[in-house]
Amino acid sequence: MTHSLSIESLTRLRRPTQRCVAALATLALLGACASKDLNGYGVGPQAERAAMAQQANRDPAPDTPGMYLGLIDQMQSQGLYFASLAHIDAYDKQYGASPDTILLRADALRMTGQPEAAASAYGQLLKTPLAARGHRGLGLIAGGAGDFARAAQELDQAAQLTPTDAVTLSDLGYARLRNGDVNGARVPLMKAVELDQKNTKIVSNVALYLLASGEPAQALAVMNQLKLTPDVRAAIRGDAAKVAAAERGQARAQPSRPTLGQSSAGTVASVQGVEPAPRLLQRFAQ
Repeated sequence: MTHSLSIESLTRLRRPTQRCVAALATLALLGACASKDLNGYGVGPQAERAAMAQQANRDPAPDTPGMYLGLIDQMQSQGLYFASLAHIDAYDKQYGASPDTILLRADALRMTGQPEAAASAYGQLLKTPLAARGHRGLGLIAGGAGDFARAAQELDQAAQLTPTDAVTLSDLGYARLRNGDVNGARVPLMKAVELDQKNTKIVSNVALYLLASGEPAQALAVMNQLKLTPDVRAAIRGDAAKVAAAERGQARAQPSRPTLGQSSAGTVASVQGVEPAPRLLQRFAQ
């Protein structure tokens, strides 16, 4: 008994093979990009993001609003803010705007260099359950424009609404430092670092606080524990110089304010009397 395959059968067999070959070629291309990235070329993440953006544009929108919002949020977590704006437009057209999409739009606008439009979107959140995110976004925009007094006000509002949000507390502490209020930065930064001891940005802000409060040895110990690169250390020291200049400006504006170390309200006294540096460093090491 002989067996034969028709042309149609051969075609059906060949199609899966072709798909497999195409899939293997795609994997090989992604592997090549990854290997370049490991060698320091920096091509891998860019190529991967471009591929994901193309795939996102090809794929149909998810069937439910929740799934679609999850897709948009994932795009933003991968840095695809422009693509996310296009999908937010599509979402709003299909399902209508909501506080969640307004927040996603505001974040995307801020991250794509559109601060005025972002501020307008964040402002729409102030009378919604996401008011804290609105205040935080407005604070970040103000800080980006160098208005650290306004940034501190907005971030303080956000922290009052979400008192256990470590990132917001850290941002508030940084804004107060840059506004020259070193003593006012201590409490939110100590809260932030105890809430999230593994967040490098938060601990870096604490190192900046220690530098600004006259504890360079303790700041250096923190930076050594974090194994910060020379560029990051230089940036922290650069910020410390800006904090010192802002603090001098605040002192000139308020001559009666106690200077560093003159009283128990001073910054060094606060660090040494309330939060000893060795205990602080022990918490970082845990």
